[in-house]
Amino acid sequence: MGSLGGEERPEARRRRPRFLCLHGFRTSAEIMRKQVVGKWPADVTARLDLVFADAPLPAEGKSDVEGIFDPPYYEWFQFDQGFTEYRNFDKCLAYIEELMIKDGPFDGLMGFSQGAILSAALPGLQEQGLALTRVPKIKYLMIIGGAKFLSPTVAEKAYANKIACPSLHFIGDNDFLKTHGEKLIESCVDPFVIRHPKGHTVPRLDDKSLEVMLRFLEKIEKETFEHASTDVDEKEVCL
Repeated sequence: MGSLGGEERPEARRRRPRFLCLHGFRTSAEIMRKQVVGKWPADVTARLDLVFADAPLPAEGKSDVEGIFDPPYYEWFQFDQGFTEYRNFDKCLAYIEELMIKDGPFDGLMGFSQGAILSAALPGLQEQGLALTRVPKIKYLMIIGGAKFLSPTVAEKAYANKIACPSLHFIGDNDFLKTHGEKLIESCVDPFVIRHPKGHTVPRLDDKSLEVMLRFLEKIEKETFEHASTDVDEKEVCL
């Protein structure tokens, strides 16, 4: 696990939005770091404090990125062929909460693939008191190649209400999860959407997608500034 970029600026009012980054199925924190930092412009990644974390479980089978990225590979939880029954899901939620306690506080979550599906469900599970009960509320989401959980047991809790926090979604024209990703967007109150011609991947940012990304960054930076200003004012009152 590691944070992208230098040390936090000392001025609380200027701090970068901090995201916990959850990688894809049978990949790793280092692989996701390469996928994001290797493709997105430095002037985008420099505006975010990105912390990449390995999932808790070693891969139980072959990884789709073997021969492209080096092992080790990890997975957040296991699932059946219908993607409706899960193993080690509660363990995964507890593990993420411990990460957020240890390395937080975090403003948001960024996820790709399995990590994106998980990230998009966590605000709702947190709202229901079923996950992340000991950490601050998730304020923002960045969802790359994501979808809704298919398990009715998880879905009825995770999406009981629309996802209220601002969210950025990457939808690939040739992504096998595209239809499910579109359904996820319908469950969001304030979605920003980047569409790209690729498949199930972290895409590069062309001029059009960069414009959407920058609008999202400006929104969350403004809110982060306002939250930090409120925190400072409250501390001054207490003193």
